Amino acid sequence: MRRTPHALLAVTAAACTLTACAWSGGQDAKDVQPPAAPRGVTVQAGSATTAHVMWNQATDDTGVTGYDVYRGAAKVEHLPGDKHMVDVVGLKPSTAYTFTVKARDAEGNVSPASKKLTVTTPAATAADRKPPSRPGKPSGSAEGSRAATLSWGASSDDQGVASYEIYQGTSKIHSVAGSERRTLVTGLRPGTAYRFTVKALDAADNASPASRAVRITTVAGRDDGRGTAPTDFRARTHHADGAYYIDLAWTPPHTGGAVSEYQIHLDGRTATSLVFGGTAPRKKATHSFYVGKKPGDTHRVKLRAKLPDGTWGGYSRERKVTTG
Repeated sequence: MRRTPHALLAVTAAACTLTACAWSGGQDAKDVQPPAAPRGVTVQAGSATTAHVMWNQATDDTGVTGYDVYRGAAKVEHLPGDKHMVDVVGLKPSTAYTFTVKARDAEGNVSPASKKLTVTTPAATAADRKPPSRPGKPSGSAEGSRAATLSWGASSDDQGVASYEIYQGTSKIHSVAGSERRTLVTGLRPGTAYRFTVKALDAADNASPASRAVRITTVAGRDDGRGTAPTDFRARTHHADGAYYIDLAWTPPHTGGAVSEYQIHLDGRTATSLVFGGTAPRKKATHSFYVGKKPGDTHRVKLRAKLPDGTWGGYSRERKVTTG
């Protein structure tokens, strides 16, 4: 007997009901894929008893809903998926701590741990109740439509400045080491006015008065990304063991911390990602990669950095090289 399409659909539906089969890609399909491990993790001792942990936004096929921060094997913080920084408190002075971060999605799938980073808190100071002096007035400029560069005058403290905290309005958005005087603030909106201030913190958690404010308006429209791009980018080739390699050198963008991840663009397409293990270079970075065995081939190459907020910065200038 010939079945009509409606009859076939009814038979199929009945079979699925009896066998509890799931439609591929249907709404009931369970997400079993965990997020990728968070990258770009940085840890900065804020004082003798605190540490500031930051990381890049992790990726997931359905979206990251939360992050877990671990001190050693113990989970010490849980944050929602739109947060990528936290101050871990209650630490001991002059003590080394190792931190990792894991991402979590809505189904409870947990990513592998990020790379481990160790920080040592500074020594406590006896009966230190004197805060650092007020930082010098910040100055800054918009770096396109989604970032701004800030710099400020140094604070003084009888025991030394442990860190500087950057505020956007009344919200703390970043922390850098006491030796830093400049940082890159990312994740801003185009054509928007922002107000930034800076506070200094010593090892005893004494905070200075806020600096005078600096007001910066980001550029409206599309961002060319030049302010977040690596600079002094150079490329050349060398020949070894019958093959040609492209050697790259550049200065990382100033973000107030180390940039650990880059994306290399070769001949108009993404060629590879570069992730520095251990301590990422701060002043000059280099990398070499294989491109083939044929002499006389011309290639175009550029690269960009992954910024602290998890977004990609602008591309460096493009360089042209020829093998051989």
